[in-house]
Amino acid sequence: MNQKLTRQESHNLAMNLVGEELEKDGYEFLAINSDLKKNPQFVVLKNKETFFVVVRHVSSSEQLNNYIHITTKPILEHAIKHNAKVYYAGVLLGHGLDINLPVINGENYSFVYKGLIEIK
Repeated sequence: MNQKLTRQESHNLAMNLVGEELEKDGYEFLAINSDLKKNPQFVVLKNKETFFVVVRHVSSSEQLNNYIHITTKPILEHAIKHNAKVYYAGVLLGHGLDINLPVINGENYSFVYKGLIEIK
């Protein structure tokens, strides 16, 4: 029997999904960090502007656009030092047959990602 994805595996899947979207949108990757406890996950460049992207796998649709569960002060201070903007990317993951069920390793999955939200 296949197992549910771990927190780290869910985080990595969310990062892959967001990374694909960033790539499609023309962002250039400067740095990638998949550590759950470190921010940002992506440092990207577009039109000579630097962006920090914080990626989170979320457990409900209400959290897709809500970054209240993230301590933003340290990353905003870091962004000021590097003249960067900070964005949040929430990704809701679920089983391929029912998004309300957990993702099972080796089975189809579904996701909801509504894009980047600027953190100010």
